[in-house]
Amino acid sequence: MHMLKKTQFLILTTIAFLSLILVVVNTILFSQNRVAQAAVATRQQFIQQSVPLENLYQQMAKALAELSSKNNDEQIKALLNAQGISFSSTPPNAPDTLHETAK
Repeated sequence: MHMLKKTQFLILTTIAFLSLILVVVNTILFSQNRVAQAAVATRQQFIQQSVPLENLYQQMAKALAELSSKNNDEQIKALLNAQGISFSSTPPNAPDTLHETAK
């Protein structure tokens, strides 16, 4: 029967211990990656579901701006300004000046 020398035993034990540490680190990283992927998937789904509504939101903002301008309604104008949407009253023949400012 062949016995390991003390240095061989220490080297093999160290390698086994390092392998065990790498397995634990890999497991932790795998779990964190899955959580991050789930968060990204949720955000991506929200964005994909929001894109078709953009046209509707623009039409709503335009209708509110026209209503505010027509009725001289300061509350609606303040509401739109609070959402970053500014507009100016223009004569019927002037080009549309409704625009959204970046937040």
